[in-house]
Amino acid sequence: MPAALLALAIGAFGIGTTEFVIMGLLPEVATDFGVSIPSAGLLISGYALGVVVGAPLLTAIGSSVSRKTVLIALMGVFIAGNLVAAVAPSYGVLMAGRIVAALSHGAFFGVGSVVAASLVPKAKQASAIALMFTGLTVANVLGVPGGTALGQQFGWRSTFWAVTALGVIGLLGIVFLVPRQDTSEGPGLRSELAVFKSVQVWLALTMTALGFAGVFASFTYIAPMMTEVAGFSAGAVTWLLVLFGVGLVIGNLLGGKAADRSLMPSLTVILALLAAVLVVFVFTAHGKVPAAVTIAVFGAAGFATVAPLQKRVMDKAKGAPALASAANIAAFNLGNAIGAYLGGLTIQHGLGYTAPNWVGAALAVSGLMVALISSLLDRRRTAAPLSTLLPEAIRT
Repeated sequence: MPAALLALAIGAFGIGTTEFVIMGLLPEVATDFGVSIPSAGLLISGYALGVVVGAPLLTAIGSSVSRKTVLIALMGVFIAGNLVAAVAPSYGVLMAGRIVAALSHGAFFGVGSVVAASLVPKAKQASAIALMFTGLTVANVLGVPGGTALGQQFGWRSTFWAVTALGVIGLLGIVFLVPRQDTSEGPGLRSELAVFKSVQVWLALTMTALGFAGVFASFTYIAPMMTEVAGFSAGAVTWLLVLFGVGLVIGNLLGGKAADRSLMPSLTVILALLAAVLVVFVFTAHGKVPAAVTIAVFGAAGFATVAPLQKRVMDKAKGAPALASAANIAAFNLGNAIGAYLGGLTIQHGLGYTAPNWVGAALAVSGLMVALISSLLDRRRTAAPLSTLLPEAIRT
């Protein structure tokens, strides 16, 4: 493994930790600033909005600069945002810090995916992307529980100081380990924008949004599902989330390897598996042991899609992949929001805490349908040149 991938993974670990750790610190933040829990919860929504806006915007701004320089600048933005959050004197300033940190999120993973792929032979590019995203998955296993425990013990600000330190470590790793790419290697903003004329790029982005909407339709409501349906205590939810995180790590690495062997067939199988697991989860959620097992498998199936989806967008935006890659990170976050909203509607309408699993399965199937359409277009394009080789009498 190139040492540069480790530097990218450390940056991803810090970003993943700051994104999700706030969920475990909402009571402390709400108490400190005298706001309600729902108001504190908007810190999550604000971050997601920052990702959606920042991913294409900052990538476009940095399109004429070397990718290493862009990554360094993005880590600087990330550090600044978390530093502001750590010293925030008010709820509004904390929100501002969260949004600033989020601006770097999508662009970092978008540009970082391109850099990671450039560090290895073509046959191992999806695995390299998966290794970078391992930092994000490990954040769910170690960073989020650890950051939550730190914040509960020493105050929520200590968590943001720790994440700021992680950002500094990631920045130094990029400075010293990531090889420099000449500015001339970048395709420029016009070329980056031109890839969005491709139907296949839009299909890839749609696959991402639908696939991850399926994951978050269920995952958003995992805590009440486990306490109210499976019968776990509230304290057990932390360990169930760790189990889910272990599944994320395993699925992420396996998905990358599968995508290196055969991208679209692997992606269609994984989306089908995700849909099947969510259907099964409707029934296994009623027992502690089967629920725990399903959570781990769900995590693996959910994150096995990440590297293939990211690689698909990069392949279809060949020659100018950075902006499309960043847009795909925005699509992940858009899917998170859509899935959480639709899953919540089922609960609001009294269908129970397992109903979001049905929604997630339907969304995953929708993503699978888009993947099959995209694969069909690939086959037609491959077959078209062969037809031109046939005699005119046969073609007519």
